[in-house]
Amino acid sequence: MENYRQKIKTLEKANEVCDRIKALGQKTVFTNGCFDILHPGHTRYLCAARGLGDHLIVAVNSDRSVRAIKGPERPIQTEQTRTEILAALSCVDTVIIFDEDNPKNVIRHLLPDILVKGGDWAEDEIIGSDVVKAAGGEVKRIPFEAGFSTTDLIEKIRKLQS
Repeated sequence: MENYRQKIKTLEKANEVCDRIKALGQKTVFTNGCFDILHPGHTRYLCAARGLGDHLIVAVNSDRSVRAIKGPERPIQTEQTRTEILAALSCVDTVIIFDEDNPKNVIRHLLPDILVKGGDWAEDEIIGSDVVKAAGGEVKRIPFEAGFSTTDLIEKIRKLQS
């Protein structure tokens, strides 16, 4: 059985993987997010993203980046924990951590064939879409799974504690 922790890579190693996948004539798929408390909305999204190509790369916001985006009480889980959980999923091929507030530099570096975000993002708001399209790639939106939200889960837990 493959050691799933080997799926966690630096940006440089992920770039080498992308080059190998592309040299085989296969498609790399890229998505990113916080993935703070993994739920079925996330897993369905990631499986659908993987179905669009041959190799799914997931870029995970660092703890600092999550705090900048979501506020001082987030993330709930550390970046190491979040990446390990994602790497254990069979639909995920490579996981990296990025420290910027958005993934544009990572996307520019990896130049995936397909950039994926949830359907709650308008295509013109998807960060890096211009870079991917300029390189001849595609941008895809996967329908948002209603009823699943990390923020809602956190609120539910807080209510149970009070």
